[in-house]
Amino acid sequence: MDLHTSHERLRASFGPPDDSSQPAISYAERSGGVLVAARGHFDPPADSRARASAEELSSAPGGYPLIVIVGPTASGKSALAIRFAECLGGEIVNYDSIQVYRGLDIGSGKVSREERQRVPHHLLDILEPTQLMTAGRYRQFALEALTGIRKRGRLPILVGGTGLYLRALLEGLFEGPARSEDLRVRLRAIRDRRGRDFLHRLLARRDPTAAQRIHPHDANKVIRALEVCFATGDPITAWHHRGRKGLVGFHVLKLGLLPERAELYRRIDQRVEAMFAAGLIEETQAALARQGNLSPGGSDPLGALGYRQARAVLRGEMSLSKAISDAQAATRHYAKRQITWFRREPDLTWLAGFGDDPGIQLQAFDWLLRNLPQASQAARSQGWHYNSAKGLNHEYFGK
Repeated sequence: MDLHTSHERLRASFGPPDDSSQPAISYAERSGGVLVAARGHFDPPADSRARASAEELSSAPGGYPLIVIVGPTASGKSALAIRFAECLGGEIVNYDSIQVYRGLDIGSGKVSREERQRVPHHLLDILEPTQLMTAGRYRQFALEALTGIRKRGRLPILVGGTGLYLRALLEGLFEGPARSEDLRVRLRAIRDRRGRDFLHRLLARRDPTAAQRIHPHDANKVIRALEVCFATGDPITAWHHRGRKGLVGFHVLKLGLLPERAELYRRIDQRVEAMFAAGLIEETQAALARQGNLSPGGSDPLGALGYRQARAVLRGEMSLSKAISDAQAATRHYAKRQITWFRREPDLTWLAGFGDDPGIQLQAFDWLLRNLPQASQAARSQGWHYNSAKGLNHEYFGK
């Protein structure tokens, strides 16, 4: 069977990606409703009274409120962010390293055009795949977006999956030397000739602490650490200890989604299969045609999960079924790494479920109202009632 026939059969049997076809298991059903009683789906009314005003947001203690949603891929972060934004007049700021690129929609899990029309989104489709995005450059873009949202009196909501970008924004970056492309070219040549493990052993001799922290297969971070060592004579760890300037003027509220692992993996497998059925291979082929020949120091977002396997199919190195299974396994492993990374985030509240689960959304609003009193009036105006003894209950029945 040729690739085209296999692909068309996959499309026909699976259909378009649609998470709504899978019934959500509410937190109340799993937990017996101890913390939150989920009484129907949350469908916020299009009523300006249901939104926090600029004055309410500006009066938040500790600075202007900024909500951060973290969690592994396929945990429903975007669904929860959109709910928050619709209720409280929010705008969403992306911190996913692949979603910043134009034309990479299916493989990055980008929100739909309809969802973007419902809620303003920032830092999506801002670069071509040939353009370089770094944590430092992301921070500049994000600070500009947050400044604009604050001026409009809206509630900023950060959502994504690239922990490095989030950390760069919230904690700042060390004041290290600028990139040296000449030095990087030489280090890449050593990597290509001697292998990634050799570079990592070299780093272990120059900066043992950094080598312990950086995985040997993370060539980009290994090269950056070595670049700093060779350019300045000091290990990158020493630069980190000199401090960095974090985000100021915002009261950051962090919420994490941590679904049950078996169900998360089931969703990941389903999502990957849906991506291939929706045209991931064609999207990859079109992006490659636009990309042309990359410069040695350029960006290669098509090396990301899903796109990497699709490229192997296009090169004839992998069958479609093998590409799907490989992408599923790699994405499950990536989700584990994300959880490990985000567990190191300080002052983070975890919710045990998916962001598109109505019960988890209710629990999230419960958390928000306890941590952001300015949202209380917006919540009450649309039927969200907080009871300190029983938690949050939803009794909105419309007009």
